[in-house]
This record gives sequence, C-alpha cells and structure tokens, in this order.
Amino acid sequence: MSGAAAGARTLACRLLAHRTVLLIALFAAALAAAWAAGSGHGAALVARTALLALAAASLSFLIGQAGLVSFGHAAPLGIGAYCVLILGEYEVRNILVVLPAAFAAGAAFAAITGLVALRTRGIYFIMITLAFAQMMFYVAASLSAFGGDDGMAIAGRSTFFGDRILRTDTQIAVWAVALLAAGLVLLERISASRFGLMLRTGRENEAKLEALGLDPFRHRLIALALASGIAGVAGAMLANQVDYVSPSLMNWHISGELIVMVVLGGAARISGAVIGAIVVVALDEALAPFTAHWKLGLGLVIVAAVLLRGADIGALIGRPAKAPDHG
Repeated sequence: MSGAAAGARTLACRLLAHRTVLLIALFAAALAAAWAAGSGHGAALVARTALLALAAASLSFLIGQAGLVSFGHAAPLGIGAYCVLILGEYEVRNILVVLPAAFAAGAAFAAITGLVALRTRGIYFIMITLAFAQMMFYVAASLSAFGGDDGMAIAGRSTFFGDRILRTDTQIAVWAVALLAAGLVLLERISASRFGLMLRTGRENEAKLEALGLDPFRHRLIALALASGIAGVAGAMLANQVDYVSPSLMNWHISGELIVMVVLGGAARISGAVIGAIVVVALDEALAPFTAHWKLGLGLVIVAAVLLRGADIGALIGRPAKAPDHG
C-alpha cells in the first residue's frame, strides 16, 4: 500500500508540474506574440494577468490547502505596493531590496493579524480578515505624505543596481511571468510536502493533528504569512507597472475579485486560480469597452460555475468534473 501511495503521489506531482508548465508556456507565447506585434498594451495585459494570477494562486493555496477563506487578501497586495512607493521616496529602488521588503511586509501583516484571526473559523474568519484589510485601507488613506486617499505616483520603477530593468511593459511582463512561474512551483512543492499534508489534515480533522502532538495553529499561521508575502510581491510589481499606488488596491472589492478568480478556476488546484485570473481579465478586456456594467457578464459566469458544482472553468467548456487533487 505504501508503494502504491508513493507512486500515486509521484504521478500527481508530475501532472501538476505538467499543468504549470502549460500555463507558463501560454503566458510566454502571449508575451512573445505581443513583442512581435510591437504591442505595448498586449505586454501590459500579460503582466497584469500574471501578477493577478500570482496573488490569486497564493489565496488558492490558503483556501485549498488550509481551508482559510480570507476576504482580506487585498491588504498584503496593497502593502507590497506601498513598499515600492515609500522606499522610492527614500531613494531605495533596488529590486533586490524592494521585493524582499514587500514579501516581508505582507508576511508580517498576516502574522500579526493572524494571531487573532486564526482563532476564529468559517464566516467569522472571513469577516475578521475583511475587517483587518479595511483597517489597512483607512490607514493608507490617512497617509497624507504619500497621497492620502488619492494615492501617489511612485518616484521611479525598481532597478537592479541602477540598471532600469523595468523600463518597458515587455520587461515588466517578463518579470511578472517569471515570478508567477516561481510562485506556482513553490506553492505546489509546499502543497506536496509534509507541511501541505499537515495543512490538509488540519483542515479535515484538527483533533487528529493535536493527537499526534502537532500544532495546527502554527502551521496555519505560517501558511497565511507565506501566502500574504507572495501577494505582497505581486502588489510591488503591480505598483511598478502602473507607476501609481493608492489605497483602492486594499479595498474589499479587490479581495472579492481574487476570491472570484479562485472560485472560477477551482480551489482544489493552485494552478486553477491562474485560469480564473485569465478569465476575469479577458472578460474585462472584452466587455469593458462596450459597457460599464461588464461585471454582470462575470457574475453570470460565476453563477454558471457554482451551479455546475465544480466551480471550475473546465466544466463550463464541457470537460467532465474531476475529483479534487492536492495541487
């Protein structure tokens, strides 16, 4: 039995890696097409989608592995963006400083608030994470030195020891796709590890972990900090892309959009959040030019996904639903 279980686990890891490679190849192909066509808008669209997918994937890790439905994931996203703004005002723009700072700030916020939030479950956890995120929204809006409620343009994009590596939309897109690839590999490796197994066990049977002498609270806190740190990195890159930071990036509707991406792609697979992000951005691009109410179309897609019980885009295109895996 142990040999069969090990074989099944190895096969699952290979399938996950295959899916991730296909998704990254899709982003690379889209970026190559945009570069060949000389389309700055196309490259910017690839970058935005990849960065939102990275943030959504980190949330999918929390929901699928630990059962933590956070409605405050926009907070670390915005914190990462403000790291770019604030550090830039003090002439700190080296990307080797900015990205780790964004990760650390997002993780620290989650670790501190998680000490309280993780003592709740279900709807109470959802509401308390929303409350903490809104607190950060109002804190950011009160920072008059950094634009207050209106936000502020960043002093300059991040550099690599003075070299302007994010000068063009294509360069930002390359970094965004690379970070998405690294994030997906990291999260899927963790999900397939003993740590991921303990998260899933704690989600299904917390008493079992405690009986084994393990602390589910500590594992959840680490997972929350890790996911929030990754969202912080995504936020830092989004700030570099748009050259502007405002408190709106921390508002509740951004957290809601990230949850929508996870739901559309299926929370059972981390890579599913990437598909959800692609769908949301594609609907935005396709419908927004025609109507300000384009999210009505997105709402219909969500309703269809939920009614089909899989919460999975694959079900919408006729693929039979699969049993959830641990990716």
